[in-house]
Amino acid sequence: MITGAGGQLGSLLSAAAARQGRDVRAFTSAQWDVTDAAAAEGIVGPGDVVVNCAAYTNVDGAESDQSSARAVNAAGPGYIARACERVGARLVHVSTDYVFSGDFGGSAPRPYDVDDQTGPLSVYGRTKLAGEHAVLAALPQATVVRTAWLYTGGNGKDFVAVMRRLAAGDGIVEVVDDQTGSPTYVADLVAALLQVVDGGVHAPLVHAANGGAVSRFEQARAVFAGVGADPQRVAPVSSAGNPRPAARPPYSALSGRQSQRAGLSPLRPWRDALAEALHAAPRG
Repeated sequence: MITGAGGQLGSLLSAAAARQGRDVRAFTSAQWDVTDAAAAEGIVGPGDVVVNCAAYTNVDGAESDQSSARAVNAAGPGYIARACERVGARLVHVSTDYVFSGDFGGSAPRPYDVDDQTGPLSVYGRTKLAGEHAVLAALPQATVVRTAWLYTGGNGKDFVAVMRRLAAGDGIVEVVDDQTGSPTYVADLVAALLQVVDGGVHAPLVHAANGGAVSRFEQARAVFAGVGADPQRVAPVSSAGNPRPAARPPYSALSGRQSQRAGLSPLRPWRDALAEALHAAPRG
């Protein structure tokens, strides 16, 4: 049972599960409105495994539309978890690196472990953290999977896709160099989610992100180089000089160390994943 099947992650997860011969029921937001408290009660049945990919992901938009972000990211997961608890279904819920602040109190940054202190800086991050809490309060045996900087690299709106389009043009492209995270290829996250669905991961909270940490600036240069464009066309700028409505954590790379101990296979390094994504993505 996949919610948010009209989105980037949900659609690709649905397709991958179907290719593997799994019994899949995929629901777009129109087919299953997760903000409707009664909807899950009429959909989830005993023995089902629900993967909640539904999310309000417009990080900047959430700052001015807090009620919608809260309904989708916080209340909705709680409704699903309570429905699962009542009928004996399982739940895998997708969350984000933006639950962290990136503030290490003057110490050198390091990839976040699952039990590190959270401290979201944005409405999006706060509502996603509230969703984690709602899920685990209602269904302690659920699995929350945090991921980061998700992309396909195709013709969508994700960072890699945008950089590919800009690489095909001319001129200088300015990209922030003071935000560092773990870019994650959606195909690799899909594989991790299906591993969790199969029951081999035993922890309430895991991190599933490609290995390593990189700044947006360095990631953009890697995209340019990967498609044969001149990476020197990417110029660094600061977040202060490129303000956005929502604050981003300056550092939010995720560590898979504890997750691997819980049984999750490690995701490959981000550069290897990016190379495959650029090769697989449609051109134009």
